Amino acid sequence: MTLPGFPRPPRSCLDGGTRSATTSPEMEAMRRRVWREQGVASLAIDDITDPWLRQAVINEATRRWGRRHGGQHHGR
Repeated sequence: MTLPGFPRPPRSCLDGGTRSATTSPEMEAMRRRVWREQGVASLAIDDITDPWLRQAVINEATRRWGRRHGGQHHGR
């Protein structure tokens, strides 16, 4: 609540109620852009259909950032 004539409080992108959820096409566009501009690939584990490749990606991510908390655990 603000008093009349006073400035409104600052807005922040961290305010959860100011933006709708990101859609699937928006996420795909962000993934494409970050790959092209920064060389970073963002892959959902469930989207990798080859079991050997999926496990290799899981192993590398675990080595770099540790085990996942929550979600499905493939291969165990």
